[in-house]
Amino acid sequence: MKDPRHILKEYWGFGSFRPLQEDIIRAVLEGKDVLALMPTGGGKSLCYQVPAIAADGLCLVISPLIALMKDQVENLRKKGITAFAIYSGMSRKEVIHTFKTAMESNCKFLYVSPERLETALFKEYLPGLGIHLVAVDEAHCISQWGYDFRPPYLRIAALRKELPGVPILALTASATPEVQEDICQKLEFNDRQIFRQSFERANLSYSCFNVDSKINKIIRILQKVPGTGIIYCKSRKRTKEISELLRLQGIPADHYHAGLAQEERNKKQEDWIRGQVRVIVCTNAFGMGIDKPDVRTVIHADVPDCLENYYQEAGRAGRDGKTSYAVLLYDDRDLKELEEMASLRFPSLDEIRQVYQSVANYLQIPSGSSEGQYYDFDLTDFLKKFRLPSHTVLYSLKALEQEDWLAFNEQVFLPPTVMFTVQKDTLYEFEKNNPALEPCIKTLLRAFEGIYDQPVSISEKMMAGLMKKEAEDVKKELTVLDHFGIIDYRPRKDNPQLCLLRGRVKAEDIRIDMQAYEKRKEQFRKRMRQMVQYVKDETNCRSRIIGAYFGDEKINDCGICDTCLQKKATVLSNEEWEIIHRRLLTLLQAGPVDSKQLLQQLTGIPKEKAWKVLTFLQAEHKLEMDKDGKVRLIPG
Repeated sequence: MKDPRHILKEYWGFGSFRPLQEDIIRAVLEGKDVLALMPTGGGKSLCYQVPAIAADGLCLVISPLIALMKDQVENLRKKGITAFAIYSGMSRKEVIHTFKTAMESNCKFLYVSPERLETALFKEYLPGLGIHLVAVDEAHCISQWGYDFRPPYLRIAALRKELPGVPILALTASATPEVQEDICQKLEFNDRQIFRQSFERANLSYSCFNVDSKINKIIRILQKVPGTGIIYCKSRKRTKEISELLRLQGIPADHYHAGLAQEERNKKQEDWIRGQVRVIVCTNAFGMGIDKPDVRTVIHADVPDCLENYYQEAGRAGRDGKTSYAVLLYDDRDLKELEEMASLRFPSLDEIRQVYQSVANYLQIPSGSSEGQYYDFDLTDFLKKFRLPSHTVLYSLKALEQEDWLAFNEQVFLPPTVMFTVQKDTLYEFEKNNPALEPCIKTLLRAFEGIYDQPVSISEKMMAGLMKKEAEDVKKELTVLDHFGIIDYRPRKDNPQLCLLRGRVKAEDIRIDMQAYEKRKEQFRKRMRQMVQYVKDETNCRSRIIGAYFGDEKINDCGICDTCLQKKATVLSNEEWEIIHRRLLTLLQAGPVDSKQLLQQLTGIPKEKAWKVLTFLQAEHKLEMDKDGKVRLIPG
């Protein structure tokens, strides 16, 4: 077995592990089941990648995030490590080819989306994969009582029977103690170990502001704090509005959400990473898997519905260790809407059935058919045609997903792929008879390695540059080659995907476990109330509130959040106390004074400190304030 430290140095260039990483890796290599709680940016992936390379065999990585899976596979391949991924939207042929290649090569990592675990193909090829470790990313998704429950995760435990003795490493950035225990139970951990990295971020200043104008506050923050920023919004419309207002103020900004085409999203993301755009205004579709260390500000223009999401999103600031700011803006209406959100997030059974019927009509799915088939599902077009509220549709789809009726993936991007399907002598004859297509064939063979052995992701844009043609002309030539049977060409797909997990039934036959549904609703209310408490709390350190929520009670006051700074501002020395006390008595000798005027007359003294002395003297009955706000001395 290779030394983990040598692997870290050889493949990643690091001389040492981050806190807990080496402990987790050692426990995994000893064959123990491990739950690792590591905050965003804490280096979770290395905890399974290093032990997978250290030991013989293949590591099965289960992840719901297609974009992240692709990034991980690409990054591993750049290091010379063989890795593959199987996810929603791939054809049966592509899946079989990937399984066979993984079995027959020196493959170290196979990434799969959780819904793939129960497919006949997966079960067929599983025994031959030589799996020695199962890594479960986003492990909180296994808990019904967590904030992002996904039913396919419940099937992971079934792997225990197929892979006896193979350890499971469960990883998550955020899970409450209740969810942590649920993860261990659902994954049937035996000789388990739990590692919790501290949720403390010593360089991150949290603050909450109740404001009348959010855009004005955002502009002031960005003017005051230089550097890169992220602004999170709840709606796609708001991302565009705020980015436009920022540009009018001379702040380079752009917007990002899941409704944009994949190429457009990629460009916006790259522009922001390279610093061509200072601020990205986005929905929570942005940020997963992006490791930009120098983000100075993360501003929430809307209140998230739980502390798990807030902590992950705010945690994208200051990964380089320098002082950074996580600012949450709200008004009273935001908090009221949050308190009413449970009724929106959990539609009635009648609403769920109506959405199911409408989806079946939209996709023209006949009764009793289409189990396991994927459909392109244009959500915007669907909402327009059926005139249903967007939140009712989205949360009804979520409920149907959680009851295993369907799977809906709003963020799917399958790049164009090509594989040659003829022998080389046949290809040579074809080139002689079709000289106009020869440059396209030669470009494919030269630019994309392995294209004869497996479907390879290609770039029509890059080919166009090499061939000195327009990208559309290249696509036409690829289509012609596909029609001739020379290549198997799969154009890009970036439409959301919907899959019926059971044959279509009548809407009235849709059944939901209402007892579990109501419990999830109550858990949502609980998380939401804790989010509101966090926002309203003006006395406790925000880092400690977050730490306690996730079971980390060892965090000290951070000293840099808004509440800690407020406390510092009101700490009085004996000398300061005496000075303020004497000046108050002097100002009130002539008679009652309006409290606001009184504070203004205490020039050179911070209002917080003056108010602290005033409050104490009131409690001691040395002075009083009437209903009009006038302060007077009490004789005696």
